[in-house]
Amino acid sequence: MIRTGIILMLAIITAFGAIAQTDGPMPMKPEMTEIWDPEVPLVTPGATPLDAPSDAIVLFDGIDLENEWTNADGGKPEWKVEDGCATVVKGSGVIKTKRVFDDFQLHIEWRAPAEVVGKSQGRGNSGVFLQERYEVQVLDNYNNRTYRNGQAGSVYKQHAPLVNACKEPGTWQTYDIIYTAPRFNDDGTYFTPPVVTVLHNGVLVQNNVALRGPTEYIGIPEYSVEEHGPGSIILQDHGNPVSYRNIWIREL
Repeated sequence: MIRTGIILMLAIITAFGAIAQTDGPMPMKPEMTEIWDPEVPLVTPGATPLDAPSDAIVLFDGIDLENEWTNADGGKPEWKVEDGCATVVKGSGVIKTKRVFDDFQLHIEWRAPAEVVGKSQGRGNSGVFLQERYEVQVLDNYNNRTYRNGQAGSVYKQHAPLVNACKEPGTWQTYDIIYTAPRFNDDGTYFTPPVVTVLHNGVLVQNNVALRGPTEYIGIPEYSVEEHGPGSIILQDHGNPVSYRNIWIREL
């Protein structure tokens, strides 16, 4: 009788053990982590990495500058358009996009003059301003040394480029810029700062860097932070005949 009771007790313990082993989450299956909807949007790439994809806004096609650009006062841009490019006319001032942007991917091609004039900051100087405030420097730094946080590919006076990827004067060069606009606290300070990644001629020169504030030639960027919304792309007239072509942008 005692032996029978022991056998029965062992059977009950074994049964409870088997039940306990089945407690807990179900075994995972591959389809449990597959997300099907919504489907990823389709974008048709350009024929080459230089060509605009299907969802891009073409800001300059080499022919019509007035369609997308104005001068600083909203009037007709006075840069010279010839041979498929727009070239700075000294003293004419900046040009800016009629459209305004927040987060984006920007492709732009630029060329410093083939005739070398000047040195350091006086040679092939221009700039691409993001949201009208944050400058990616354009400069001829082919065998032309200047301060490291002011050369081509720098976020001017804030971040030196990782490398100097400049081509020789008179050669077309590319910038591909990925920009995330800042978000602001209620007091107007950055909640998240603007962030920039730059590829110069296909070479990474700025790797997801956070900006301290707007570009300043003299002064501390943090002192000039003001809350703002979407802004234009501005191309700078620094007195040198720098040319631009094939400009397109994708809003992110």
